[in-house]
Amino acid sequence: MPAPDRPLPPVLPLPSPPLAPRHWPVWIGIGALWLAAQLPWGVQRALGSAIGGFLHRTLRSRRRVVETNLALCFPERDAGWRAALARENFRALGIGLFEFARAWWGSIAPMRRDARLIGVEHLQKAHAGGRGVILISGHFMTLEICGRLLCDVVPVAGMYRPHDTAAMEWAVKRGRLRYASAMFGRDELRPALRHLKQGGVLWFAPDQDTLRGDNVFVPFFGEPARSLTSTHQLARLSGAAVLAFFHRREADGSYRLEVKPPFEDFPGTDAAADTARVMAAIEAMAREAPAQYLWLHKRFKRRPEGAAPVYD
Repeated sequence: MPAPDRPLPPVLPLPSPPLAPRHWPVWIGIGALWLAAQLPWGVQRALGSAIGGFLHRTLRSRRRVVETNLALCFPERDAGWRAALARENFRALGIGLFEFARAWWGSIAPMRRDARLIGVEHLQKAHAGGRGVILISGHFMTLEICGRLLCDVVPVAGMYRPHDTAAMEWAVKRGRLRYASAMFGRDELRPALRHLKQGGVLWFAPDQDTLRGDNVFVPFFGEPARSLTSTHQLARLSGAAVLAFFHRREADGSYRLEVKPPFEDFPGTDAAADTARVMAAIEAMAREAPAQYLWLHKRFKRRPEGAAPVYD
């Protein structure tokens, strides 16, 4: 993927960073992450894989979440296959930690050289005439680094869940605004809608179970999953086109980014049906790169009335 032929968007004004003593431990951690982001990419990959293996052995409760999710989503596979996938998933997580840090605070020149973007014509066609575009994806380990790579080609804003700690929120938002055209917290729906109505591109991942927002139960790997209807709502209110954005890290370390054709006849009149289509698209992405999906999330924590819980 070529380097951008346009300047990166200017950093939007942020409030002053929180520097009170109670924030100092977090700033020390941020400093360590910044230093980690400066390491050579080959070193980061090796360290990330080793850290992921260590986390697989030590984070027993989270390993059980991964194993439960894989058993629910891949019942046709045997236990040995799922155990190997769980180990690979943690290794991908370890590498992903360095990818996040590098995307926020480091150089992505090593990633940019071998990245491939497929289907950009779908995005350009949908965006023709100044129409807004919603890019949907799932919570994959490559989420942040591939989002930054996409910003080489088109200005993209993002919706995200703000961090609980003020220092981390400031530092990460400051890092993201090096390349994203804007960042909207999950509760900032009005400015996100205004961005879309003005012809902007908005990326977000609606595949996690959250307490806020309108939710419905729709199938995800054959299991009822409580899912946000936000894609339907944003498209209905803004008139934006909706496209799926898939990204993965290949075995050779390169990155493959793919923009799918727009959803046809979207949005419809049924929020649940539209949400099911969105989840089906994300499921298809996860089946292509199952080791890189965030199986640590308790995707099926909230169950339909009468259904038994699945997590310990």
